[in-house]
Amino acid sequence: MKKKLLATVLALSLSLSFIACGNSSTTDNTDSAQSEEEKEPLDLSGTWKSKDNDGSWMEAEIKDSVITINWVSDNGDTKSIYWIGTYNAPTEYTDEYNWTSERDKEQTDSALLASTDDTKEFSYKNEELTYETSAMGTTTTMRLTKSE
Repeated sequence: MKKKLLATVLALSLSLSFIACGNSSTTDNTDSAQSEEEKEPLDLSGTWKSKDNDGSWMEAEIKDSVITINWVSDNGDTKSIYWIGTYNAPTEYTDEYNWTSERDKEQTDSALLASTDDTKEFSYKNEELTYETSAMGTTTTMRLTKSE
C-alpha cells in the first residue's frame, strides 16, 4: 500500500512539474507578441498625379518637407505652378492623415495660375491625396494617386 501511495504522489508531482513547464511557454508567447515591431510612419513622399483629362492633369511632388503642385497640360509639355508649400510628415503609423500647408509666397506670387490662399488643407485616405482647388468661381476636390 505504501508503494502505491508513493507511486501516486510521485506521478502527481511529475505531472505538476510538466504543467508548470507548459505555463512558462505561454508566458514566452505573450512576451514575443509584445516585442513585435512597431509599424513605420506613413511616407507620402514621391510623385502624385490626378486623372488625365484630355491631356491635362495636376501633379504633386512631396519632398524634403515641401509639397509642390503643378497644372500639367499639352499632354505633359506644359507645367504651371499651382502650389508650393510646407509638408509636415506624420511621425507615427496611420492610415489617414491631414495637414495644413503654408504657401511659399516668394515662389508663388509671380505665378499666374498659382493659388493665392495663405494655407491649404490636404488629406490622405484610401491611398488618395486630396485637396480643394478653385478656378473661375468653381471649387473642385482634386484626387491624386501615387505614380511612383
